[in-house]
Amino acid sequence: MAPAPSAAMVGRDAELAEVRRLFDGARDGVPAAVLVEGEAGIGKSRLAREFGAEVANVADVHVGWCLDLGASRMPFGPLTGILRSIVARMGVERVRAVVGVGIEALGMLLPELVDAPADRERTSPERLRDAVASLVEAAAEESPQVLVVEDLHWADDSTLAILSFLLRAWNRGRILLLITCRTDDVRRGDAVSRFIGEATRARLLERLTVSRLEDEAVRELVEQITGRAPSPSALERLQVRAEGVPFFVEEIAGCSQGPLPDSLRDLLLARFDRLGDDAGRVVRVISGAERPLSHPLVTRLAGLPEERLDEALREAARSGIIVVEDDDYRFRHALLREAVHDDLLPGERARLHRAYAEALEEQSEGAADRGDAAALAYHWQLAQDDRRAITAAAEAMRQAKAQYAFASAARFGELVLELWPLVPDAAAATGFERPELLHVLGSVLRNAGDGERALAVANVALAEVDATTVDPRLHARLLRNKALFLVNLGRLGAVPLLREALAIAEEHVPDEAFRAELLNQLAGRLMIAGDREDAIRLADEAERRAAAAGSRDQQSIAANMRGGSLAHLGAVEAGVREFERARVLADGSTAEMRYRVNYSDLLTLLGRYREAVAVAEAGLRRARELRVERTSGTIMAQNMIVPLLELGEIDRVEEMLSRDFVQGTLRVFRMYMSMTRVRVLAWRGRSTEAAEMLREWRPAFEETGGSERQIWYDLVTMTVAVAQSEGDLTGALDAILAMVHDEKPALLHQRRLLLEGGAIIAELRSRGVDVEAASATIRDAWLAQPDQLQHDAWGLILDALLDPRPEKVEEALRRADGDDVPVTFRAVLRLERAQVHVREGERAAASAVVAEAAALAEEWDHAPLRAAIARFADAAGLRAGAAPADAELLTAREQQVLDLIAEGLSNRQIGERLFISVKTVSVHVSAVLRKLGVSTRTEAALTRQALDPTSGRSAVVA
Repeated sequence: MAPAPSAAMVGRDAELAEVRRLFDGARDGVPAAVLVEGEAGIGKSRLAREFGAEVANVADVHVGWCLDLGASRMPFGPLTGILRSIVARMGVERVRAVVGVGIEALGMLLPELVDAPADRERTSPERLRDAVASLVEAAAEESPQVLVVEDLHWADDSTLAILSFLLRAWNRGRILLLITCRTDDVRRGDAVSRFIGEATRARLLERLTVSRLEDEAVRELVEQITGRAPSPSALERLQVRAEGVPFFVEEIAGCSQGPLPDSLRDLLLARFDRLGDDAGRVVRVISGAERPLSHPLVTRLAGLPEERLDEALREAARSGIIVVEDDDYRFRHALLREAVHDDLLPGERARLHRAYAEALEEQSEGAADRGDAAALAYHWQLAQDDRRAITAAAEAMRQAKAQYAFASAARFGELVLELWPLVPDAAAATGFERPELLHVLGSVLRNAGDGERALAVANVALAEVDATTVDPRLHARLLRNKALFLVNLGRLGAVPLLREALAIAEEHVPDEAFRAELLNQLAGRLMIAGDREDAIRLADEAERRAAAAGSRDQQSIAANMRGGSLAHLGAVEAGVREFERARVLADGSTAEMRYRVNYSDLLTLLGRYREAVAVAEAGLRRARELRVERTSGTIMAQNMIVPLLELGEIDRVEEMLSRDFVQGTLRVFRMYMSMTRVRVLAWRGRSTEAAEMLREWRPAFEETGGSERQIWYDLVTMTVAVAQSEGDLTGALDAILAMVHDEKPALLHQRRLLLEGGAIIAELRSRGVDVEAASATIRDAWLAQPDQLQHDAWGLILDALLDPRPEKVEEALRRADGDDVPVTFRAVLRLERAQVHVREGERAAASAVVAEAAALAEEWDHAPLRAAIARFADAAGLRAGAAPADAELLTAREQQVLDLIAEGLSNRQIGERLFISVKTVSVHVSAVLRKLGVSTRTEAALTRQALDPTSGRSAVVA
């Protein structure tokens, strides 16, 4: 058999050129990420190694491997190796300086960076992700960074989450992320598949498929290995077996001196079968490792004298089975390792993995980094030692949970449950009583985004609990957690569970802080359900208990709940004062961020949009101080989207939505985002897409809306937006009237919908539809609000829309131009003013006002408004087919914009062509429409052509 192949890489010039292109961009400060994918043996890792060697003199190359631990995965598998490599290059002190307070979080992965493990209260998943991003960015300031993640198909969810975050977070820096993945090991719908799909759709990840070799490349490879060119018939036979897969070509070429093996397994084992006894023993030993092995560990496990071991290793390396890399031994290819390992007898396999586990335990004794619990669980399970496997799995769950690797922690927790019946003293072996284990596992599953499984575990735990013997605090926590899981899934039943938990705590748990926490959670659920008086009563009691316990955070949350409830009852100023108390009382970041989220939401409901954005932006500044601006800060940024949309900043809204990369998010949070996306699609006139999204999400909103009024209102909002986008104004109005007639408590959310109802009624009236009854219903609903909520700008505008007398319309229009009113009403009320002018015979004035309205709708790119304005102008005969005789002259820049409008370019595309902002383009478009006396872009383009069809230059241009 031929020796180990050392042939040059062939047939990969195009792939290598593409990676070089991405690296060139990265060197210029544009981060890039590429997924090198293909079937087993196709040469993905070889391509990565060749490229890494090529750029090693101009960049720092760091490699990390995802490890094959069966069903359980190593938390942050490839990242620890990459980060350690970066630290080795930069030095510990430099790393501490650039990462700052994030060093405590980073110490969860690299314990050598901190003097002692960080208090979990001082770290978070956000800080860990930010610390990783900051470290790589700092390294990239010193030298280009090439991060190679091998074998993504074995990645755990925590690794995928950090990679997802990094892909979104890196918008600058000399960074190339190169990922390899065996496509035949990726199953549709699994975490890796979702990661690849979502990253690709978001254009965060380039995909480079490594294809099979053509005949000429195969011929060249065989010639390099054997030293002679294959005959045409030999090449044909080889291709029939190898099918252009380089690894198989190498293996078959290595068998050229004898008959070809009959099966793939025999082919893979052909080299192994020719080894001597000592070399075969060493190879079998190495096959049990999920990672490269050091020489001391191989020496211990092989049990051979030193000289015989050296000769055995040399023979295995010469044969092309193992390679030596960075003083460690590994298989030349994972397929070889899998074949040798699978060829072991059951007894051999168990003894081998027992030896590995014992060696790992000895290595980890007293070490700061006890990160091998995951590997220990894997090896003890294969060693068929259930007690040691359950002990290691429990420790692996604890470690993964401490590192916020919740999906990995969940897998290890479920392994503990699987082994529990097989271990008589499972509680002693794991350090958990079974109810406590189920409690922890449920929380871990919830944090991993698996709400259904978390709920199932909570149900099992509560079914097994004996209320007469279980620890009352644990019992109450199990009930509280089940309530939380139901909320996360948008299902009914949380309130009774919280009441039961509170009753147990009141009777059996003498802990006022814990009772205050339960009271606040119950108050929150009642507030969301619309039971505001009870919510205030419970918040009062929670604050009293929290004050007795000295818990300022729980006092802050109680003030938060009280403030929201008071505002929904109409006591807006009192509610605002409570939110200010919540801000002052908040000690921890959780209470502080909760204040900012809830208060900015309240301000949005009240129409105080600029204030809402300001509160959220202050939250972003605080997030930056906490070094979580790209995680918790992103959530706060999402809370800015609704007020920004109402302010007409649609481009900014879409840019923020495009940065959202949801992976493993609980359903209720995806629902909030879906409502916003539906509104944006409707705004843009993409009614089919909006309707499809509404149909997809309607069942979830209907289910959750039964217990959460805000979700119920969101469903109404989406229904109205889609109907308006489709031109179904009657359907939109019917949805609002159905909301008014609903018997459950009305919340502040109805105000915006009532205002929208006024706009719909105004347009239907202009079409001759009888809207008297609907107007009365909307007016009665508005007047049914507490007095403090009636007499503001919104109330004045609604009154003008329902009763459009000239003086009312004029005053409403003046108020609509302020920041506390949705911008769309500036155009809506101009249409009302135009109708007044038409009724009074002032057609020139009407045309001018319609042009103003059209310019506004064009500036916001609001498709339904554009359509409504065009429809009214047509019906009233106000539209001009050409520029008016006294049209103002277009400036040179406006003419450029007009020319590009005629080409069919969007505002964003025009901005890119002319190197100006989208906002500036909008201003120019509005001026063009006004000066040409038209309402739409299409009319502008037609007018341009009609005025000067030969030169394409408008006759009214200076």
